[in-house]
Amino acid sequence: MVNAVAILKGAASASAIVGSVWFTPQHGGDYSKETTVYANVTNVPAGKHGFHIHEFGDLSDGCESLGGHFNPFNMNHGSPEDHVKHVGDFGNVDVGNDGTVHFQVTVDTLEFEGPNSILGRGIILHADQDDLGRGGNEGSRLVGNSGARIACGIIGNAAKD
Repeated sequence: MVNAVAILKGAASASAIVGSVWFTPQHGGDYSKETTVYANVTNVPAGKHGFHIHEFGDLSDGCESLGGHFNPFNMNHGSPEDHVKHVGDFGNVDVGNDGTVHFQVTVDTLEFEGPNSILGRGIILHADQDDLGRGGNEGSRLVGNSGARIACGIIGNAAKD
């Protein structure tokens, strides 16, 4: 079974943030699109934060060089439950006063091979709450008005199953 992982590190404005995100395909298949995403992150400001897969795996300018949301099907932004959404729209993580994220979502949009593979792409934790595409403006339809990039990582093949 293919598993993937991203190690998150805080952007310059939030350098204390650290964590990991695991991607585990369901139903025993190596390339099942139904995938459970688990995130454990610490030192995150309390509140709700948008969480998404982005286009590129380029950290040459930190989180800023990861491009826009990964959107190979040219859809509007949405929630994980919406039919119309970007491939890596995971909604919000809810962070308590202890600054810890324990997040899990199962989605049916992720691929691990081919042109729409998530491997080698970025994943970003944003400063603000994701409005899930319901904000009624262009920013909402593109990125959920979720604000600055406070932590990011690159999705790669995991060494363990």
